[in-house]
Amino acid sequence: MNSTTPIPERLRVAGLRTGTPTVFDLRPDDKARAAIAARLGLLSLRKLRFSGALIPEGRDAWRLDATLGATVAQPCVVTLEPVTTRIDEPVERVWRPIAAPSDRTDGAEIEISGDDIDPLPEVIDLRAVLTEALALALPLYPHAPGAREVTKSLDAAAAPDPEDERPNPFAALEGLKSKLGAGSDDGESDGDTDGDTGKATP
Repeated sequence: MNSTTPIPERLRVAGLRTGTPTVFDLRPDDKARAAIAARLGLLSLRKLRFSGALIPEGRDAWRLDATLGATVAQPCVVTLEPVTTRIDEPVERVWRPIAAPSDRTDGAEIEISGDDIDPLPEVIDLRAVLTEALALALPLYPHAPGAREVTKSLDAAAAPDPEDERPNPFAALEGLKSKLGAGSDDGESDGDTDGDTGKATP
């Protein structure tokens, strides 16, 4: 494969050349962008491009080095107005076969790389990699201009009035009197009961 040959979105690993990188330049059409936008909950998705190369590493591992570019519109988390964001992100993936337990000798150490390594599939789906990378790059809480001021105003309006939080000393005094009165009534009631039954009070 050379750089001028159109590269499909799904690449069968067994058909990739191991001696040279496989270059790709993925630019989904309107229908494909609409499907991705619907899946990610976007209002719109424009100027979507995913370009880079699949680079062989050793005999059976592959590294993807690419760049993701997109212009997305999301609803503001406060006002629901469209918020447009330009995304330009590097994307890296590493696929490597997972060794079966029988392939390792007893007591052999397992080498752990600092890269995020995924099991090598039979087919590398560039559309799926693109969609996952875009989902990770999206702003979590998009805010339209002025939305933060609206949030502050709503918080201030919902906050209790400081005057309402102050205890009323007269109400506290009345509550104390009620408790004392209830205790006194209980004592008198016990005495009356003894008198009604005719029992002598010790």
